[in-house]
Amino acid sequence: MNVLARVVSLIGLVLALGACAAGPRPGEVPTADPSIQAVEVYRIGVDDILRVSVWQNPDLNVEVPVRPDGNISVPLAGDVPAGGRTPQEVAESIREKLSSYLRDPNVTVILTELRSHEYLARVRVTGAVRSPVSVPYRQGMTVLDAVLEAGGPNEFAAADRTLLHRKAGGGSRAYPVHLDRILKRGELATNHAVQPGDVITVPERTF
Repeated sequence: MNVLARVVSLIGLVLALGACAAGPRPGEVPTADPSIQAVEVYRIGVDDILRVSVWQNPDLNVEVPVRPDGNISVPLAGDVPAGGRTPQEVAESIREKLSSYLRDPNVTVILTELRSHEYLARVRVTGAVRSPVSVPYRQGMTVLDAVLEAGGPNEFAAADRTLLHRKAGGGSRAYPVHLDRILKRGELATNHAVQPGDVITVPERTF
């Protein structure tokens, strides 16, 4: 290899290494770290009301409560376990059962009324807020929604040190919430979706 070829090869190597170090290319969305995300997952409980829809089969559409045994009844599919599962998991079970009667059934399950676990199905906001509250969980609720229900942080709050506490795996986990940035700058990166049972704590400033 002559000198010119070696120089060209080295330049190519440097450019390649630089591209790797530079991170995502323009237009690419960096992959979020799932370990620091608060993901909204609701587990269905007894007495919750579910709407089951089967595309192009209106006779199979039904709105049913979850029975004390944790099951729901669906035309053709019969009894389907729902308690402790997500709507997506229930829809997949119904789809598998209906596959014996329909070709590639398209099933959706929507939680229309949350009636189970009255105590657990709430979100609480405590600490340096104007009115600490315990509010019923609503689908799509975020940290900001809950904090506004509490009247927002008071004058003693260290809003950017807010924490979202969530039970997980037999313990609990705390997610940082930069509440001051959310309220004053509209930076929503930590405006996590909340789940039933979450507790949001807004600490006071240390003087």
